[in-house]
Amino acid sequence: MFIEIKVPSPGESITEVEIGNWLVEDGAVVAKDQEIAEVESDKATLTIVASEGGKIEIKAAEGEAVEVGAVVCIIDTSVEAPAAAPKTAPAEEEAKPESTAAKTEEKPAVSVSVEHDKVKVTSVAKEVMKEHGLSVDDVINGLKRLGKKEVEAVVNAPQAISPAIPQKEATRDEERQRMSSLRRKLSARLVSVKNETAMLTTFNEIDMSYVMELRKKYQNKFVEAHGFKVGFMSFFTKAVAIAMDYHPMVNAQIDGDEIVMPKFVDVGIAVSTPKGLMVPIVRNAESKSVAAIELEIKQLAEKARNKKITVEELSGGTFTITNGGVFGSLLSTPIINPPQSGILGMHNIVERPVAINGQVVIRPMMYVALSYDHRIIDGKDSVGFLVKVKELIENPERMFTGGKDAGELLLGI
Repeated sequence: MFIEIKVPSPGESITEVEIGNWLVEDGAVVAKDQEIAEVESDKATLTIVASEGGKIEIKAAEGEAVEVGAVVCIIDTSVEAPAAAPKTAPAEEEAKPESTAAKTEEKPAVSVSVEHDKVKVTSVAKEVMKEHGLSVDDVINGLKRLGKKEVEAVVNAPQAISPAIPQKEATRDEERQRMSSLRRKLSARLVSVKNETAMLTTFNEIDMSYVMELRKKYQNKFVEAHGFKVGFMSFFTKAVAIAMDYHPMVNAQIDGDEIVMPKFVDVGIAVSTPKGLMVPIVRNAESKSVAAIELEIKQLAEKARNKKITVEELSGGTFTITNGGVFGSLLSTPIINPPQSGILGMHNIVERPVAINGQVVIRPMMYVALSYDHRIIDGKDSVGFLVKVKELIENPERMFTGGKDAGELLLGI
């Protein structure tokens, strides 16, 4: 019986995909539910699994564009997977050391050990050694001590190169590989952003002391309560969602001649994967706790890296956060993810001297950058938004007061 394996639909708007990589060879015998291929769309990389076990016949080559629903391989279910090889009997396993020992005894002795097989011996020395029946090992073992003369001879020898520092061979070879569908789409979008938006970037710096102390103090209790650690990204995601209440234009988008201002905040979290950059969406961040946001980020990032994420989980979004700090970036200008109008760039945390109340102190500081579309976001909103995010991270208790100072709430102002 033959089973046809067809390309599943990654999403409503996608009609064509590309065969990115076959995980099995043509003619191989596969098991039921085994992953057999990776297909790439302009939004995500997905896997195809075998619905039944059997011998596979591939119908579409790697790099070939195929329509959704097309047959990419056929599985002959009459061919069963080979049975696993039986384990070695205990008697046979016990016999192995004895046979090995016997072979070791029969092996003839060599005159030069592996340790000394690279020792340079002059022709005169060889003659003397031959005359007296000596090997290199005999000579080295007979040395009483190493003097200054011997050490200097090695130090001053131009050809003496430490074996601990391997020298890389010179080459003029090149390697070429086809750009994936996801990479091609990403490249086109990045170029269009530069050409079609009035993108500017504003910067600020954040004192991370309070958040770092908060994590350190409550991390163990947080793990006990939720089963995972809390990171910085969830704090920034919550801070961004609250800051949108004060500067809603940062959450807005241009649609033709209209400005669309969502009442919700769907934050895209940039995730680096082997197949390229993906931006899964944390929806309605404004209504979620830090713990709930952290869990969702963790789950989405794992799905993206394991190629299990769906197109729906990558679609939409009203704002994006990217963290170059995990790779050591000190400062950068992130590029907008259209049709969004803003993106926040986080960076490396570095201890720097800062002035506080007239005193110079060392604090863990992070540069942050907000790139925005100046066609829709004015300078006042962009700068004010970034300042509000700074205030919330430096005073995270304000995330429970809607961004206001506790004293203001107490006095009703």
